[in-house]
Amino acid sequence: MPATPRFRQGAGRLSLDFIRTLRHRGTPDVVEELPDAEALLAWVRQCGPCADATGRPDAANARELREAVHTLISDARAGRTPDTHSRDRVNSAATHAVPVPRLDVTGHLAWHAEAPVRATLSLVARDALDLVTSPSLARLRNCAGPTCGALFLDTSRPGNRRWCSMGTCGNRAKKETLRGRTI
Repeated sequence: MPATPRFRQGAGRLSLDFIRTLRHRGTPDVVEELPDAEALLAWVRQCGPCADATGRPDAANARELREAVHTLISDARAGRTPDTHSRDRVNSAATHAVPVPRLDVTGHLAWHAEAPVRATLSLVARDALDLVTSPSLARLRNCAGPTCGALFLDTSRPGNRRWCSMGTCGNRAKKETLRGRTI
């Protein structure tokens, strides 16, 4: 039985974690992390509120939304008018019902949706719309890792964070710097 995929989180927004599912974007080492319905379900279970999501979701539709979110964010960062197709695609996804909270019999918070994948993607779309119209957009950064390609929200006080993750890209850069000093 194959291992359950682990997706990168910690970009600071759900929509940013979602667009990270195209790992190493813009590099020759690009990796598609949502190739099929099973991978999409795994992402929803790990990153969204509906940990018990099931079904046969349309991964191609999710990838289309991911690219529309990426284009919308890129246009907003560059001060461009939003791409019509991307804007319409994200707006459409945002119209769907979102998961609702419930207290289960054990007193724990659980989230429910009739269509958990579609509901989670609606959360992604709503988050993207909020991000591109909020002051947080100015704190959006590209990871300084040369092969990373990830976007992240810099919530550090000085606003000068360089890497999407100190544990991966930042650590790799430190090792390369140390290696350069010892040569």
